[in-house]
Amino acid sequence: MEIKRSAEELEDNHVMQISGSNGIVHNMEFMSQAYLRNQYSSEIDIHEEFVSPYPHEDAPLPIFLKVPPSLSLFVFCLLSITGYEIHSLVLNLQFEDVEYKVRNIQASLKTMVSKVVTHTNSDPDGYKHILKGITGSTGPGEILALMGPSGSGKTTLLKIMGGRLTDNVKGKLTYNDIPYSPSVKRRIGFVTQDDVLLPQLTVEETLAFAAFLRLPSNMSKEQKYAKVEMIIKELGLERYISCKHSKYFLLETTITRCRHTRVGGGFVKGISGGERKRTSIAYEILVDPSLLLLDEPTSGLDSTSATKLLHILQGVAKAGRTVITTIHQPSSRMFHMFDKLLLISEGHPAYYGKAREAMEYFSSLRILPEIAMNPAEFLLDLATGQVSDISLPEELLATKTTQPDSENVIVKYLQLRYKTDLEPKEKEENHRNRKAPEHLQIAIQVKKDWTLSWWDQFMIIFRRTFRERRRDYFDMLRLVQSLGVAVVLGLLWWKSKTDTEAHLRDQVGLMFYICIFWTSSSLFGAVYVFPFEKIYLVKERKADMYRLSVYYVCSTLCDMVAHVLYPTFFMIIVYFMAGFSRTVPCFVFTVLTILLIAITSQGAGEFLGASVLSIKRAGMIASLVLMMFLLTGGYYVQHIPKFMQWLKYLSFMHYGFRLLLKVQYSADQVFDCASKGGCRTLQSSSSFDTVNLNGGLEELWVLLGMAFGYRLCTYFCLRKKISICHL
Repeated sequence: MEIKRSAEELEDNHVMQISGSNGIVHNMEFMSQAYLRNQYSSEIDIHEEFVSPYPHEDAPLPIFLKVPPSLSLFVFCLLSITGYEIHSLVLNLQFEDVEYKVRNIQASLKTMVSKVVTHTNSDPDGYKHILKGITGSTGPGEILALMGPSGSGKTTLLKIMGGRLTDNVKGKLTYNDIPYSPSVKRRIGFVTQDDVLLPQLTVEETLAFAAFLRLPSNMSKEQKYAKVEMIIKELGLERYISCKHSKYFLLETTITRCRHTRVGGGFVKGISGGERKRTSIAYEILVDPSLLLLDEPTSGLDSTSATKLLHILQGVAKAGRTVITTIHQPSSRMFHMFDKLLLISEGHPAYYGKAREAMEYFSSLRILPEIAMNPAEFLLDLATGQVSDISLPEELLATKTTQPDSENVIVKYLQLRYKTDLEPKEKEENHRNRKAPEHLQIAIQVKKDWTLSWWDQFMIIFRRTFRERRRDYFDMLRLVQSLGVAVVLGLLWWKSKTDTEAHLRDQVGLMFYICIFWTSSSLFGAVYVFPFEKIYLVKERKADMYRLSVYYVCSTLCDMVAHVLYPTFFMIIVYFMAGFSRTVPCFVFTVLTILLIAITSQGAGEFLGASVLSIKRAGMIASLVLMMFLLTGGYYVQHIPKFMQWLKYLSFMHYGFRLLLKVQYSADQVFDCASKGGCRTLQSSSSFDTVNLNGGLEELWVLLGMAFGYRLCTYFCLRKKISICHL
């Protein structure tokens, strides 16, 4: 049954999709006040001729609800209470006279020098202008392509649209006539040029964890899995075929389930580049963003894979989303798949309009290719001023032959013609036809709260973190290293005794070496964690996937598994081989002290890594800190000069070593009975000149405070650093 409406009524209709707790996807249509002037009740229309964007037979049935705009906010609240989640809001993006500049350090230095030498004021602001007045608009169902040569500002404009660059930005940028705000952020999906995916997770695990974190809590576990399953099939991530062949014959054909293959990347073998790109897109469209931004999605792909990827983006756009992508040099077939095109040259727009009308526009300027040419290649040549095999109007032909910088003249000419011919029309159209209805303005401002509680996020992130890092935790080389060093130390200090001063000194040296080993292992095992995972953390925090506190607590607890497991096995071997005190309390307290030293060292490593978020600098700083802690630990130098004694109070190794001696030895214990002077107490030994073996366990509380303090500082460092990082 189809309700016939007039053209005026259809122009006022605006559609958005909602999903209920039963997993069925609906389309909610808010009608204008003009249409509903005499309507006092809602109606439900089922369109039999609706063309579904889902090609499968189990496609959701669209249901159109006519609701007055005045009741929009009430309907939003009602749907959220009754188990519905609005997940694909219609979004119209408008940008007008967008400018962006960055501080040019070299230019600033030159300005300072010129002021001192010549007292001139050239380039007073010291900024480099990247974008210079970009205007345009796009809406649902459209793919807007941003084209231009390298360095023209495509990615910068895309980041501004996604709210990832906000400083030094001028111009007007609105989403349904509303400026960017945190409520808009979660309706935007951003696919970076480099696929930022955890390499050790499989494709299915990557999407499943994203679904559990980002989809609403009123969806059941089965519904979230079903959505992941649907997207995997839609984007062709079900399986791939690999062939092994000789020079003349096919040897083997293997069909592998792509969904169960690790994503890979860097030095980790995984899926292909095209599959990794489709996984990145699936990661974003999983939550049905209203605006999907993609930065060079076809880079590194062959023509067939790139075309297939663009077909997927067409399906995403037809489902009611707004799609904007940067593209470098697409094939002619891909070029005609774009709805709109924005050509950028040196930060200036050179063309904006329908992609299919680009050639017609430049033909009207009497700029035509003289040979058969890919339209994208033709436009890029114009954007750079390279006009070989391109016919020009007479006013430009003269400059081409007479002026050495004819390329700049051609680029300036195109920019001027855009300013006079196209820009006024686009601005007028934006002001006249692109006014968003009131209910859409209200909808875009509805603040999306966290979809899950802190504890629910913790359980999901903890499982994901452990699954991502478990190969490092249970690495065979790491196990062999720990157990091998333990055996070597046990053999070197086999059945060591404390009957003489020399033997006591040897055993105390073993204690200090154990402190060194687990301090350095834990410190360097933790210092690189956040520098390595910075790009993943920035990406997921920009999308508001989880709270930063959840991520950090899960990270430090998961890593603590390795920092507890290996030292325990290590001490079980060394303790009895080296002949330490064979009493249960001494053994237990010695092991717990080593674990406390390892956990404190882990916190220090996390703090150093989070404070710089740079792999190179973190390693260098960790080496310097470790060296300082070793020297002030209390073994190499016991009597430190007074003006340097403050260093030892910063060293957790100093407190750990003292605590280890206190739990292992007793002040009343005697030794060196065979000497001429007779038996002496351990407290009288020179090895314990600076340690009071009966002085209590205040070092325990200091180490606990340091372990907690380092982690608290790490959290605040991460919070500050991640907030200013950009992808």
